[in-house]
Amino acid sequence: MADPNPIRPVDRADRTDRALGSRQLAAMLPDPSGTRPAYRHLARAISALILDGRIALHVRLPAERELATALHTSRATVTAVYDLLRESGYAHSRQGSGTWTALPDGRVPSGITRLLGPQDTAIDLARAAPGLPEQTLTDALAQIAPQLAEHAHTPGYHPYGLPELRAAIAERFTRRGLATLPEQILVTSGAQHALTLVLGLLCRPGDRIMVENPSYPNALDAMRRGRLRTVSVPVTDTGWDIEIVESTLRQVVPQLAYLIPDFHNPTGLLMPEHERVRVLSAAQRSGTWLVIDETLADLALDVPAPPPFASHAAPGGTGQVITIGSMSKTHWGGLRIGWLRAPARLVTELAGQRVATDMGGSVLDQLLALALLARAGDLLPPRLEQMRQQRTALAAALTEHAPQWTWQLPPGGLSLWVDLGEPIASALAERALDYGVRIEGGAYFATDPGLFEQRLRIPYTTPPDTLREAVHRMATALADGLSQTSTTRQPHWVA
Repeated sequence: MADPNPIRPVDRADRTDRALGSRQLAAMLPDPSGTRPAYRHLARAISALILDGRIALHVRLPAERELATALHTSRATVTAVYDLLRESGYAHSRQGSGTWTALPDGRVPSGITRLLGPQDTAIDLARAAPGLPEQTLTDALAQIAPQLAEHAHTPGYHPYGLPELRAAIAERFTRRGLATLPEQILVTSGAQHALTLVLGLLCRPGDRIMVENPSYPNALDAMRRGRLRTVSVPVTDTGWDIEIVESTLRQVVPQLAYLIPDFHNPTGLLMPEHERVRVLSAAQRSGTWLVIDETLADLALDVPAPPPFASHAAPGGTGQVITIGSMSKTHWGGLRIGWLRAPARLVTELAGQRVATDMGGSVLDQLLALALLARAGDLLPPRLEQMRQQRTALAAALTEHAPQWTWQLPPGGLSLWVDLGEPIASALAERALDYGVRIEGGAYFATDPGLFEQRLRIPYTTPPDTLREAVHRMATALADGLSQTSTTRQPHWVA
């Protein structure tokens, strides 16, 4: 019998020149009419987009005349923009083939810079990821020492993941209500690695992917770098519009849909059970692969932890659902342990693809993850109580220092999605850095340019006193006045 869910390989013949359309670039740029000189304003904006990865490297920029038309400006202005980009190292020209994006000497790719983290003493609110208590780490390391010694006599390559860790993760899914075998589990270097593997296997350049808007920035970056076309569905203060989700699946028929239904990043919302059933049914009808990001599912602060999304499918209806998760949000991002649950045959193909990049994960990290998962019943409750206390402290600080801002208290997750009441988020983020607070505006979570400028995601993953001081500094920065010019500061990693 023919496979009902064939996995489509990427044909190298489909890899055409990497080019950026004039309308696409114009939509990402500010209106040049109100600034002088306009060409410098536009060049700064394009260089900032290249730095933060929203415009990839080695991409051909639009022809000067086409971009001028799209921007409603003169060709001379665009010529000056490209000249300045070339002078500053953000572009270079090839004889007869146009102008291409580049990175100046001395700069490093944004992904590397973001992973290096901040090099100053600013309060970091860009990363919603807690640390691991030192004693917990010390105890776990001592516990796994004998097991590590046993593994030292083996080659140490496990492209699927350590068998005992795969079994523990499978048991975790089964305990939560989704019967799972170890053969359905692939251990990865974090959830982002899992998503990248899935995109590489199931998608090819130009494929449509349905995503929530707003969504997780690093996932969106992975899609952009894969030259995939995102089709967004809104997530508002009232949640998901499931009718739009259903119509998008029916009319667009995306190859894949990436969703964060459990304490959604950045809004903190939890998708109701009946809406999950409808999404699963609609995806099954359209033949769309569902990638469900459950990295925040265990961080239930006011409600019971939700069962796996795929557990709501009709019998036999989980064949095109891939669930990804990790220990970064519940335990420690530095552990770099994630996983995906998928049909066993797909796990096999993903493991084969994974070998071409890293051969398999660290045995030490996987043994440490196994020890921490075994103690999750003891470790998670105090972590959740800590998050509740820090959430309360953040809400109180906002009420005291920024009463004009509004937000909804999320039932779980790690952050508040704050409405500033006016589109000043990027300007505030730039100004706040001068006051010792690192944060990103809501535009970093948008699938389309120009959205969520009135929003800030503020994590409550730092101690209460630190949160109170951060809010006080941001309120002071706002009171002292904001710059209305765009920034070219080096972007930082948003987790």
